Amino acid sequence: MTGKVYLIGAGPGDPELMTMKAIRMLKDADVVVYDRLVSDDIVAMAKPDAQMIFVGKAAKCHTVSQERINEILVEKARAGLNVARLKGGDPLIFGRGSEEAGYVVSQGVEVEYAPGITAAQGAASVTGVPLTHRGLATGVQYVTGHRQADDVLDLDWKCLANPDTTLVVYMGVANIGQIAVGLMTEGLAGSTPVMAISRASTPDEARMLSTLDHVAKDARRAGLKPPTLFIIGKVVSLYDAGQFDPAQAIAAHA
Repeated sequence: MTGKVYLIGAGPGDPELMTMKAIRMLKDADVVVYDRLVSDDIVAMAKPDAQMIFVGKAAKCHTVSQERINEILVEKARAGLNVARLKGGDPLIFGRGSEEAGYVVSQGVEVEYAPGITAAQGAASVTGVPLTHRGLATGVQYVTGHRQADDVLDLDWKCLANPDTTLVVYMGVANIGQIAVGLMTEGLAGSTPVMAISRASTPDEARMLSTLDHVAKDARRAGLKPPTLFIIGKVVSLYDAGQFDPAQAIAAHA
């Protein structure tokens, strides 16, 4: 009998932000295939006899190729095992979850999905910075700040430089300078506030406040490393720095 693949969103890091469905799937899995951004506390929720397979990726460092990950999911399911494909955030938001699900289904294996709280929502929940707010942002845009194999970042700058929306940039540390220039070239004010959040909702969380015209310099000075999320827009002005531990502040634009 063929098993199934559970495509599970682990959320931004805090185990309490996982859904009940995600936890149920994880505890039911015979095999857990997990990424680098999944916290140790979440990995530990798997049943004791589950086979744990780490397939974490970092920039220019892939322990296991995407093609091999796809094959592992199918091989284990065809062996009659239930497989948890555990991903940080939500697998269908910059998580390649749809690619993996498409391959698995094409091989005749069933996929069941449990959504996760994406990093943007996790960051909003711990900082109090809303992604939309009446009078400040009528919408929100999610964009990746990285291209595969370091290809040119050919984003629609005109569409993204909308002062009435919030822009959330995933995986943008390396290219935040280019992103800022692209937005300002299309008219977004250099004074637009920016917040960077690293490892939101985890004990290692850190935050940085800046403005669009200074964010590249401030990010370098702070030594920001992935995974870091950038929230760009007027909603950042609602941030109350007095409501968090100053030790978490890795830099602040003066």
